[in-house]
Amino acid sequence: MSGISKEDAELIFKEHSGYIYKVALFLTNSKELADDITQETFIQVFRKYHTYNSSKAIQPWIYKVTLNVTRNMLRKQKWLKFIGKLPEKSSLNLVENTVLKTEEENELWREINNLSFKSREILILHFYSGMKLKEISESLGIPLGTCKSRLNTALSTLRKKPPNNDFEFLDKGGDTFGII
Repeated sequence: MSGISKEDAELIFKEHSGYIYKVALFLTNSKELADDITQETFIQVFRKYHTYNSSKAIQPWIYKVTLNVTRNMLRKQKWLKFIGKLPEKSSLNLVENTVLKTEEENELWREINNLSFKSREILILHFYSGMKLKEISESLGIPLGTCKSRLNTALSTLRKKPPNNDFEFLDKGGDTFGII
């Protein structure tokens, strides 16, 4: 580890590993891949800690690393599937079975999974992780306007599906996962 003490590393891991794992799980729907992403994220965080600007909050920086690791692993997984080296991911309904309890929430989660990766990551980071749009834009390295646009597009798409949905909170600007 360069630039970080063992105590600081342990503290960072304890404070952020749960969220990192849950974000990875939401993005991939795979316990195994979420474990791998969590591990690789902290390897990268500790290796590159010297590049972290301590005048800024650490959470957005860690989530940026997480998203980059997730994207890289998903790209690698798609490539391995294409060349036949990786078995198909089993259909795990972990999110529906363990996190989201009501039928309305299950339906919403199914619709979220049908969104593009970019839309899904904005929704998860904003509503689930509780990050502000400015923090998300910094983490993703995109302009704030782009971040707002992606969130608006994702919410508009969800409002349209399924026909006759009861996702009232989407029209009221409510809170999907209990965090605003």
